[in-house]
Amino acid sequence: MSINLTVAKFGGTSVANYQAMLRCANIIKSDTSNRLVVVSASAGVTNHLVRLSQKNVPAQEQLTIIANIKDIQLNITKHLDNEQNLIDDIGLLLEELTAYASAQSLNHSTRIADSILSFGEQMSSRLFAQVLKSVGLNGEYFDVRQVMKTNSLYGKAVVDIEQLKSNAQAFLQPKLEGQIIVTQGFIGQDEHEYTTTLGRGGSDYSAALLAEALDAKNLSIWTDVVGIFTTDPRITDQARAIKEISFGEAAEMATFGAKILHPATLIPAMRQNIPVFVGSSKEPEKGGTRIQKNVETSPTYRSISLRREQTLVTVKSPAMLHASGFLAKVFTVLAKHDLSVDLITTSEISVALTFDNPVGSTQALITQAVVEELEQLCEVSVEHGLSLVAVIGNQIHATQGVSSNIFEKVSEFNVRMICHGASSHNLCFLVPEEDANKVVEKLHDALFA
Repeated sequence: MSINLTVAKFGGTSVANYQAMLRCANIIKSDTSNRLVVVSASAGVTNHLVRLSQKNVPAQEQLTIIANIKDIQLNITKHLDNEQNLIDDIGLLLEELTAYASAQSLNHSTRIADSILSFGEQMSSRLFAQVLKSVGLNGEYFDVRQVMKTNSLYGKAVVDIEQLKSNAQAFLQPKLEGQIIVTQGFIGQDEHEYTTTLGRGGSDYSAALLAEALDAKNLSIWTDVVGIFTTDPRITDQARAIKEISFGEAAEMATFGAKILHPATLIPAMRQNIPVFVGSSKEPEKGGTRIQKNVETSPTYRSISLRREQTLVTVKSPAMLHASGFLAKVFTVLAKHDLSVDLITTSEISVALTFDNPVGSTQALITQAVVEELEQLCEVSVEHGLSLVAVIGNQIHATQGVSSNIFEKVSEFNVRMICHGASSHNLCFLVPEEDANKVVEKLHDALFA
C-alpha cells in the first residue's frame, strides 16, 4: 500500500484502565506508521466473560459479573470528553451481553459462548478509539468481523486467509490513509454472520493476519514485559531480555512454553517476512525484542522454555517388533479423539508420546475412552505431573558436546524423556513438575552465565 504501515497490537494489561490506554495512545502518536491498532479485552474482563459463557450460571451471579464488567469499562469513560455517548454505547453492549448470558444459562452452546467472549474486545476497541482522539489523533472504531471471515468451528475458528486479504484491501486499506483504525483481536464471523473466536492466542494471531493481508512493514506486539527473555524472569532473576531473535528460534520458544507469543502469531509474519517487535507498553523507552528472518548473531543457546501440565503416554506391545502399521493404528485412535501429539520417542516395542494440557483446561485430554481404545492394541501407561524443558538455540543437533553439557548440569534430576535431533533449534526433555523450576534455574546459570 502507499503508506508505511505498522500494525500495533495491545494486550489486556495494556488496555486495562485509562492510564494504561493513555500510555498506549502516546506510543501510537510517537510513530506515524502506526495506522492499524488491534486490542484485546481490558484485563479482568475476559475472565468475567468466560464465567458467563458457562452453563447454569445463577441469574444473580450473572448480574454481578456484568456489573463488574461495567465498572471496569466506565472507570475509563469518566476520563473522556464524550463520556455520555460512550456510556450509552457500553450500556447497549451490556444489554446485549445480558441477553446472551441468560440464553447460555438455559441452553448452553459453543456458538453463544463465542458471542459472549467477544464483548470484551468490542468494548475496549470503542474506548481506545476515543482515547486516541483525546491525544489529538483521528482514531476510528472498526468492527473486524466485516473482514475476518471464518468457518463455524466455534472456540477455535479457522480464518479464510484469502477472503481476509480481499476484504481488508477493500474495506480497511482505504481508511488507513487519513485515520488510525482501532479494531478487535480474537474475534471473527462465520458465513451465517455468527460471531466466532480464534481461540488461545487469538488476538496476536488476528494482528498478524491483518498485517499480512495489508502488506504491513512491521507488526508490534505491546504487552507488559520488556521483550522476550532468555527464560521466565519469575523463575530466575538472572533472565535477561533478548534484543533480536530469528523467526525459527521464536517459533520454537512459543511452541515450547514462552507465554509472550503464541506460535500461530508468527506464521503470517513468516509467510510475508514481516518483522515483529515485542515490547512493554508500560516502559516503551526500554526497547524490546525484534523477531525477523535474519539476525546478526546465532548463538548455540538462545533461551530456555518451560511448559507445565504435560502428560506422558507410553504404549507397549511385543507386536511392534519387526512389524509395520502399529504406529498408524495408534495415531488413528488419537486422531479420532482430536488429540495432537507433541513429542514422540520409540524403542523396539514401545512408543512414548507427550500431550500438552493448556493451563486452565477443564478436562483431561487423555480420557478413559482414549485409554480403553488404545488398550485394545497394546499396554498403556499414563503419567501426569510432568513439565517440558526446552533448550532453544541454533545448530543444537550438530554442535559437538551440547547434549552432554546440558545433561551433565541436570544429572541430579530424573529425566523422563529426551527429544534431540529432529530440530536444529531445540533439545527437549521431561522432568517431574516439582523439579522444573530448579532444572531451568540451574541450566540458565550454566548456559547464560
